Amino acid sequence: MAPTSEILTAERILEATEEVLRRHGPAKATVVDVARALGVSHGSVYRHFRTKAALREAVTKRWLDRTSGELSGIAAGEGDPEARLRDWLAALFAAKRRKAGGDPELFATYTVLTDENGAAVGEHIADLTSQLTRIIQAGVETGDFAATDPEATARAVFQATGRFHDPCYAREWEEPGAEADFASVVDLLVRGLRP
Repeated sequence: MAPTSEILTAERILEATEEVLRRHGPAKATVVDVARALGVSHGSVYRHFRTKAALREAVTKRWLDRTSGELSGIAAGEGDPEARLRDWLAALFAAKRRKAGGDPELFATYTVLTDENGAAVGEHIADLTSQLTRIIQAGVETGDFAATDPEATARAVFQATGRFHDPCYAREWEEPGAEADFASVVDLLVRGLRP
């Protein structure tokens, strides 16, 4: 193995793991492949991630966190709650479409990994619904939305828009009419939230 002059960090390992997953897919990618890509022993990788499952969970969480990070600014923003809700839902749809269309092999790999890592997916969904809750709560406070339970309403909005962010629908995202369908669902939800 080639000696490495860079310090081995969890972030470097996750980057290399993503590259190995892209090349080999989830069924064939191994910790040894990741170590080889980094020029270190597989024991060095295991010092950061105790098991292959822990490594796969961490790379899945990292992937999901990118989407959460993109959306958090909209959720935390100021201004019209209806516009923020529309922007947030559109950004979620766009992020998922970008992931599915921009790198279909890696998207397929992450679909497998998210199926393996229910805890990471659960945390991701909880974070996203928490962001939606903040937007809906802001709308209740300004009188733009009538929701007696912003948290339950956020879960309902998230579930109602599932076709536009749940990976099981990825094939439908590029079909003709997907944008129009998305706009219709969002319009319906927004009308339902108004007092």
